Amino acid sequence: MAGPRAAKAAKPTAPAAKERLDTVQAVIVESLEADKAEEVVTLDLAGRAAFADRMVIATGLADRQITAMATHLEEKLAEVGIKRVQVEGGGGSDWVLIDAGDIVVHLFKPDARALYALEKMWGAELDEPGDASPP
Repeated sequence: MAGPRAAKAAKPTAPAAKERLDTVQAVIVESLEADKAEEVVTLDLAGRAAFADRMVIATGLADRQITAMATHLEEKLAEVGIKRVQVEGGGGSDWVLIDAGDIVVHLFKPDARALYALEKMWGAELDEPGDASPP
C-alpha cells in the first residue's frame, strides 16, 4: 500500500530538476571564481550529450591552484547534497575532470585547455546553421 511517503519519493518535475541544475551550476561557478579560476565558461549540453546536461570549463595557472579548486569544489558540492563526485587527473595533472552527475567540470592549465579545445568541440556555435563550412 502506497502511503504519504511514496509521494515524497516521486521523481522531481522538469522545472524542479532545472532549478536544481541551476543551483548546482551556481555553486560550481562561485567556488571556481572564489579560487581565482580564469575564463570560467559554462556550456549547455542538454540534447547533445548523454553523459551530462552541462559542462563547466575553467583555467588554473598552477598545479596547486587546480588541486585546491578541485578540493574546494568537492566540499561545496557535498554541502548542497552531491556526495558522489568523481575526480580524475588530480595530483599534478594539466587537466582535472570532476564529474558531479548532471554537470561535468574540466579544470585545465592554459596549454592543455588550448590543446583540447572543448569549447570548440561542445560550444554553442555548433548549433548555429551555416557554421559547417569545410576546413
